[in-house]
Order: sequence, then C-alpha cells, then structure tokens
Amino acid sequence: MLLATHLQRVFIIIEKGQQIRLSDPEPRWSVEAVLNFYAPTYPILTTSKISAPVIRDDAVEYRFETVMGTKG
Repeated sequence: MLLATHLQRVFIIIEKGQQIRLSDPEPRWSVEAVLNFYAPTYPILTTSKISAPVIRDDAVEYRFETVMGTKG
C-alpha cells in the first residue's frame, strides 16, 4: 500500500555565517512570495536567489542564497 504525505517546506538563509531556518508562513504561497514575506526582517533576501529544492528530514528545503559579490 502506498501512502502519500505532504512534505513541510523549510526555508534556509545564511546570515553572518549562521544558518537560519525559517518556517513556512503560508503553504499556499509560492516560494517567491515567502522570500518577499521575510525580506523586511532579513534585508539580505532582497538580493537573494532561490536554490532548487532538496528533500531532507521529511521536509522540502529551499535555500535563499545571496548573489552579492564581495568587494575588494
């Protein structure tokens, strides 16, 4: 017997060298809408891209990766 389950979405950002796990504010929202939701709290998200989803620990994990280069 096959059993289908809905996987929870988890969003990851790296800020100041630390990984921050963000919960899904609304499962019906697109990943882009979630990024925009968290951008006022985490301004680095305004210059981030969304990585391809990875299934890890029974959750779908998305990473918000900064696209800013380093100066110098």
